[in-house]
Amino acid sequence: MVQGFQVSAIAHVIQLAVAPVFLLTGVGAMLGVMANRLARVIDRSRVLEERLPSAPPDTAPGHRHELSLLARRSHLIHRAIGLCTTSALLVCAVIVTLFVGALLETDAAGVIGVLFVAAMLSLSAGLILFLAEIRLAIGGMRTRAP
Repeated sequence: MVQGFQVSAIAHVIQLAVAPVFLLTGVGAMLGVMANRLARVIDRSRVLEERLPSAPPDTAPGHRHELSLLARRSHLIHRAIGLCTTSALLVCAVIVTLFVGALLETDAAGVIGVLFVAAMLSLSAGLILFLAEIRLAIGGMRTRAP
């Protein structure tokens, strides 16, 4: 009878863990988008850095300005990636705590709640920084338009 209860309890924990696993999938997709944006910023920076030494004097200040903008964008994306990765790790900790609590038959609700709130705060901060990077990129497009 004890064995059946443990299997039932673990099955229930697996059901509870499904939502955080879907959250991990979403965060993973966002990390992929952010990593692609960071790669594009780095690629553009490399192109401009190669052009800068041979750039005509009238275009060099524009290249330097764009490099400065790209540096700010890469900093924002880097911080956003760090926060979203932290969020994913905290969600993983929620899942582990669910299982450890079930296996040890302890009430881990408080720990799970704190971890989940921390994960959501970290994700929110990461998304805010991502939005700031997008706004910075759009602002940079406006200044380059003819």
